[in-house]
Amino acid sequence: MATPLEKWIEEIAELTKPEKIHWCDGSEKEARELVKIGIEKEKLNGNPIFSELNKTTYPDSYLHRSHPNDVARTENLTFVCHPNKEMAGPNNNWMDPKEAKAKMLGLYAGCMKGKTMYVMPYMMGHPDSPYAKACVQVTDSVYVAVSMRIMTRLGGKVVEKIGSSDKFVKGVHSVGELDPNRRYIMHFPDEGLVMSYGSGYGGNALLGKKCFSLRIASYLGLKEGWLAEHMIIMGITGPDKKTFYVAAALPSACGKTNLAMMQPTIPGYTITTLGDDIAWMNVGPDGQLYAINPEYGFFGVASGTSMKTNPNMMKTLHANKFYPTLYTNVGLDTDKNEPWWEGMSEAPKNVIDWQGKKYDGKEKAAHANSRFTVSIRNCETLSPEEENPKGVPISAIIFGGRRSSLLPLVYESKSWQHGVFSGSIMGSETTAAAAHAAGVLRRDPMAMLPFCGYNMGDYFFHWLEVGKKMKNAPKIFFVNWFRTNEEGKFMWPGFGENIRVMKWILERAIGKGKAKETPIGSVPTVDGFDMTGLDVSKSDMEKLFRVNIKEWGEEIKSIEEHYKKFGATMPKELLAEYESLVKEYEK
Repeated sequence: MATPLEKWIEEIAELTKPEKIHWCDGSEKEARELVKIGIEKEKLNGNPIFSELNKTTYPDSYLHRSHPNDVARTENLTFVCHPNKEMAGPNNNWMDPKEAKAKMLGLYAGCMKGKTMYVMPYMMGHPDSPYAKACVQVTDSVYVAVSMRIMTRLGGKVVEKIGSSDKFVKGVHSVGELDPNRRYIMHFPDEGLVMSYGSGYGGNALLGKKCFSLRIASYLGLKEGWLAEHMIIMGITGPDKKTFYVAAALPSACGKTNLAMMQPTIPGYTITTLGDDIAWMNVGPDGQLYAINPEYGFFGVASGTSMKTNPNMMKTLHANKFYPTLYTNVGLDTDKNEPWWEGMSEAPKNVIDWQGKKYDGKEKAAHANSRFTVSIRNCETLSPEEENPKGVPISAIIFGGRRSSLLPLVYESKSWQHGVFSGSIMGSETTAAAAHAAGVLRRDPMAMLPFCGYNMGDYFFHWLEVGKKMKNAPKIFFVNWFRTNEEGKFMWPGFGENIRVMKWILERAIGKGKAKETPIGSVPTVDGFDMTGLDVSKSDMEKLFRVNIKEWGEEIKSIEEHYKKFGATMPKELLAEYESLVKEYEK
């Protein structure tokens, strides 16, 4: 008798009409066969799906060029289909589930004719973790099939784990015609279902990533009492050999991956990486907050990544422990057959850009949202706790953003409630990771605005409720690496020097460390901050820690407008924190 999984696959196959069905087993042998298909058979926009790179310097690595109109998440065509619009909230595009399902079924009808349907059973999280989820995605893209093997724990054992149960998250994907007018990413949170059509870009097509791990999972977390967050997880070990674990939410282009894989400048400190993008956080039986990384790979922005900004990631990209590594929409040094992007090094002599055109130095060789897809198992700084099914205990939570003024380098929130308030008003300059203009200030609460699968007012309330469940809630901090001086230059060197900020955060998390109270929270004192060997003047450090509440007039108006969007769903506790800030400003 067919299992619920087998019946579902039969239904999708009947709808999409593939030439054949391939059940992925997750083996390296299979991955090599799929890459070969992408080199020799399948094409996209006139290019092979995969082109092999230099075997010596970039072993088992391949270049992929996507369609020029398909290079980022398509937020305007991404929908969360709750039974009513209020549940989706003003932070989501909403469509009636029946209408959305009918639209997608129409697009899927016969869409895989002549193609192979790849069935990908995968786990988000360690298979033995009580917090992990079993999932199955189908796709007609060999690029997606190979990418999902890198990014998740994919294989036949997941089918055994699902067994005769119908409790698995479903994902249906087809690249379709890559027509921007026929491109939809539909989420059905009550069904644990994602339907994507018309895009091959990672954020729209690797449905285990933002679609499930954040949009669907955040709603599951609401129902089940946990948090699915757009956060890195990192371990910090000091000279005393004690390791503390930190989760941090930073919007795109705010140094999230660089922080997760930082190479500290202070002797005696080491960083271990557990995840660079997503954290699932549960209150454990002991009342502590524990985090797991549901993913198994890095889908990072290539542009700007270098031996200076993130040496550990560059080493990860050159490692050869897990087959394969993919580069999407980067430039190509044709003399060496190596990937190249702005910020990596001086431009090579002969480069073709991400669209296959000769690079002239006027346009970018790599798309601003160019990506690498690499297994976390290649990472030298990978934490030994990565495979711990229980996750790691979180000592501090960090929010952040890209702000040129107003916000200090770091501050500590006054309480869990005040920390949730700080996260709820986060603002950052936009980046190329989403399909909109760069450089515009955009409120992005907890870095979750594009990814929260339900009304964000209810999401804020859920954060407050999770805080009440903990015996010893982590302290919440806010960081801003991007404050500039009068000449518009960054005042803080960032990168490996960020360990100094993390050191202060950990000192405060255990009840130590010098701090000065301000209207928005506690900031470091200059004499209580490790400046040994730091090339920043004392006066600049004072500016980096300065909070002038009298400059917050426009910010306060902006926060008020931001909160109004969520209407009656805004928690009264956060409104009280806002009123308290207003009173500080009016003093």
